[in-house]
Amino acid sequence: MRFLKTLWAFSRPHTIIGSFVSILSIYAICIAYAYPSIPAMHLQDYWIALTTTLLSALCCNIYITGLNQIEDYSLDKINKPWLPLPAGTLSLKKAKVIVAIAGFLAVLFALSTNLILLALIIIIMLVGSAYSMPPLQFKRDHISAAASILMVRGILVNVGMPVQFMYTFSGGIQIPADIWPLTFFNVGFSLAIAWFKDIPDTGGDKLFNIKTLALRFSPLAAFRYGVAVVAVSYIGLLFLSVIIGIHVHHNFFYVAHAFLFLAFLLGASSVKLGNNRKLKQFYLVFWVFFFAEYIVYAWAYYV
Repeated sequence: MRFLKTLWAFSRPHTIIGSFVSILSIYAICIAYAYPSIPAMHLQDYWIALTTTLLSALCCNIYITGLNQIEDYSLDKINKPWLPLPAGTLSLKKAKVIVAIAGFLAVLFALSTNLILLALIIIIMLVGSAYSMPPLQFKRDHISAAASILMVRGILVNVGMPVQFMYTFSGGIQIPADIWPLTFFNVGFSLAIAWFKDIPDTGGDKLFNIKTLALRFSPLAAFRYGVAVVAVSYIGLLFLSVIIGIHVHHNFFYVAHAFLFLAFLLGASSVKLGNNRKLKQFYLVFWVFFFAEYIVYAWAYYV
């Protein structure tokens, strides 16, 4: 049990939950797009492909977050001393074994699903490796770091996963039109994630010469830019939804998004940048809005 708890902490639970919720929701959206008359009747039709996709993505998630913690071992002693590696509850040797196994399983599960998922997982793993590892180590500069997170969380997941699901359903390559507002939202949200996550870590980042937006400008500037981008993401999502005419229960869809948008603004307005504990709490709550967006978006097809 102790090892499982350590493994759970090493996997960075908020990212694991984010991957699980996003893929499950995208699957439900694609089912609703492919079978608009009675989508609920078809949710279980492709459960094997959904299961292997989830397993591949979750293993890929562990590979990327684990690799980042291995590379950040010294940095995390300052920024995140409670994580398993700097806390000493997990050795570097065991962490490397976990990452290697997770990477192998991610590819294996993807290969058992289809070649589109295999290509998608390999690309995501390559981007994740380049983010953390030299010589590229994209995380060392705020522009390349944000571009990497935006590429994976914003584009590859939200466009690539629907393509492979639709391929599973029909055998053809297709991007559902209904997915574009969600993609727009998550591109902006991923950008904000890249900026927000570094605000509490300026001490260690400065010591190790990590050029985050919070250090290049200021924590206040990084926070304000992130809030502005998320606001544009919510407004843009609703605007694109109207333009495209996505097939959802419109009353629920727009009321739920208005509630989420207002709740986010209220939460952001209460943040005190001088309190690192509060900032870390806000960052974790921020991920709740990420989860909620996928859930609300998918649920709107079935209510």
